[in-house]
Amino acid sequence: MLTAIDGIIAELRKIGVPVSIAERIDAVASLPHLPLADRDLVKSALRAVLVKNHDHELAFDTLFDLYFAPTPAAPGDAGQAGEADEADAAASAGANGNGPGSGSGTGSGSGSGSLGALADAGLIDLLVLALGEGNDVLMRAIAGIFVDRHAGLEPGRPVAGTYYVFRTLRAVDPDRLIARLAGSGAGSEPGSGSDDALARRLRLESSQAQVTRFRQAVEAQVRQRLVADRGADAVARTLRRPLPEDVDFLTSSQDQIIAMRAVVDALARKLGGRLAEKRRHRQRGTLDFRRTVRASLGTGGVPIDPVFRKPNPSKPELFVLADISGSVSTFAAFTLQLTFALRAQFSRVRSFVFVDGVDEVTDVLQRAPDIIEATRQINAAGSGVWLDGRSDYGHALESFWQQWGDQVRRRTTVIVLGDARTNYHNPAAGTLKAVRQRAGHVFWLNPEPRAAWNSGDSVIDSYQPFCDAVRECRNLRQLRAFVSDLE
Repeated sequence: MLTAIDGIIAELRKIGVPVSIAERIDAVASLPHLPLADRDLVKSALRAVLVKNHDHELAFDTLFDLYFAPTPAAPGDAGQAGEADEADAAASAGANGNGPGSGSGTGSGSGSGSLGALADAGLIDLLVLALGEGNDVLMRAIAGIFVDRHAGLEPGRPVAGTYYVFRTLRAVDPDRLIARLAGSGAGSEPGSGSDDALARRLRLESSQAQVTRFRQAVEAQVRQRLVADRGADAVARTLRRPLPEDVDFLTSSQDQIIAMRAVVDALARKLGGRLAEKRRHRQRGTLDFRRTVRASLGTGGVPIDPVFRKPNPSKPELFVLADISGSVSTFAAFTLQLTFALRAQFSRVRSFVFVDGVDEVTDVLQRAPDIIEATRQINAAGSGVWLDGRSDYGHALESFWQQWGDQVRRRTTVIVLGDARTNYHNPAAGTLKAVRQRAGHVFWLNPEPRAAWNSGDSVIDSYQPFCDAVRECRNLRQLRAFVSDLE
């Protein structure tokens, strides 16, 4: 038990989840107070102690299932676990009368109530019933049988098991399964208007959620067999993935982008509260000489307790200039989303996008329901493109200065988002110098690794003298650190 907990903590730390020594002690101290035979209760207790952020729960759940994996039962062996008995009972109940088990092409053993005797078609019929009724015991048993039949696990092979999951689900055909589940819930006559359309949409979403649960059950069954073959530590190494906040913007997959989008809104709320708190507790203002002298009369004219004026900090104004060319478009989308979500913490937030030209998109971000729709509208309008749609930082900066330079003030903080790759055009660094002379602050966020700066057509060194700071910003964690320091 202690070895398993230490393994979970070590893996959590390796992927960036903070777990302190005190939390490790608390996790171990909780064990004597738990019924250790209740796996779900142990999991909940350890999660409560070790996980402090909702975004880290999935990583913990996966590791717990690895290090506390139950021994996979053989298909149809009802003597290994009570769960197998329950699954066989549910299968027998479904096979009676006009349930889904009857007439589905089962083998000669179907009358015995053993799931392992059913053919794939009969198992899929039972799976539809199990998912529709929320019978997780039967669903997990069916998932185990499909894994044994179709995954084709190769003992000793150091893989994460993704292909095994794919082969198993291919035998089930998730799309057809969703269609069957959605169709089995139809209870209203077609043609009754928008209520029917809404009902169909709700049935479809419910069916997709049910099939997702089955997919997760298949993944759990595959992990159990991999752990039994190679051990939890070896499987954990193959499954190790960065947290959404540590995924590089420039190399993220579509699934990782979706996961990061879910993190951004929560991140904006936390940062907004932190910035507001920081403003309220800002250091004292200037010395109030008159009140200090008056207070010193009680101490013989010695100003023991200086009196300071109450600070009245003003919210800064924020101009964000984002390169939306293909190489850094993902980074720009997340940064625009975050800075716009934080607009309550600034007196004004104005957003501009550029490639070889520049356009203001503040109104687009205000009207669009989310960043995906905003991105679609920006791309459809061809915003930021002047000539050939290839990055030209020099022309973009000059265009910004000509159109909006006179609106930059001492209260304005300008943030430029981009990799400073100019396609060997003139960088026009003098224009950024002019912006810096009018603005209160200029920051540059570069999504490329620092080792790649000033290589090829990167001219970040040309701009650095005219910025308060040039920061590497490759992921959400670094973006959060910058916004926290912004004020």
